[in-house]
Amino acid sequence: MAPPLAAMPDTGTPRVLSIQSHTVQGYVGNKAAVFPLQLLGFEVDPINSVQFSNHTGYPTVRGQVLNGDELWALIEGLEANDLLYYTHLLTGYIGSLTFLEMVLQVLEKLRTVNPNLIYVCDPVMGDDGKFYINPELVPVFRHKVVPVATMLTPNQFEAENLTGLRIQTETEALEACEVLHASGPSQVVITSLEVDKKLLLIGSSKQNKDEPARQFKITMPKIPAYFTGTGDLMTALLLGWSYKYPDDLSKAAELAVSSLQGVLRKTIKDYEDVGLPPNVKQLELRLIQSQAEITSPKVSYPAERLLLKN
Repeated sequence: MAPPLAAMPDTGTPRVLSIQSHTVQGYVGNKAAVFPLQLLGFEVDPINSVQFSNHTGYPTVRGQVLNGDELWALIEGLEANDLLYYTHLLTGYIGSLTFLEMVLQVLEKLRTVNPNLIYVCDPVMGDDGKFYINPELVPVFRHKVVPVATMLTPNQFEAENLTGLRIQTETEALEACEVLHASGPSQVVITSLEVDKKLLLIGSSKQNKDEPARQFKITMPKIPAYFTGTGDLMTALLLGWSYKYPDDLSKAAELAVSSLQGVLRKTIKDYEDVGLPPNVKQLELRLIQSQAEITSPKVSYPAERLLLKN
């Protein structure tokens, strides 16, 4: 019997399986990733690793956590109906060792259906010197996840933990990218790095291990406000724009950064319009109101080519 129409690989439309958290209210995890990717032309099938009432910055959180067996049951259901063809796997926050191990099994299964599947991994572990996860997950990310990822999007703290290197300069960031390339990913984006009071994105792409990496930086404005979901949104935008510019990670990063900054500016403006100061804690992203910024960003933060000095 022929598979149902929905199962047929659609070569004209990329399809993403996104395994991330979900909140009923607000935009983090899948709520921050699915809509932007759909706007950029992707079919997105979300699996919610958790379903919470709101993000954990609020005083009260209620909800459920998906375990590894429940994740695999969903994959088995898709497989039974020939619905496992994806062009991309996207993962974000993963809170337990057993769930992370199951995600690796999911990736292996997906690549038996599409060996060319692109795995975009945001290795959410912590920030500003503090872990969000149990540190026992770090070796699994380093030794099992990094080698099978296509694109990796750590922040400064996460890149340090994945490489064992101290990163406080552009050169040290480029060296960390080289270490990560050697482990597996052809594309590495350190999404935030503070150097000399400047906020930078450092990107590096290396299609073949024998060729030099193409590396760059983007200087971004520091906004005096605390947002939730920006990392999830940034990784989704990098996935989206890198698909459109597969051989030019710097172009994809320029568009992703410009989209993100546009969303942040729109968010601040909307809060100010109702009388709330932009430094109020826990600003919720205004994604629905920022569709133009997502689909048609004006590049205001150009990439600057960098060379790693030996």
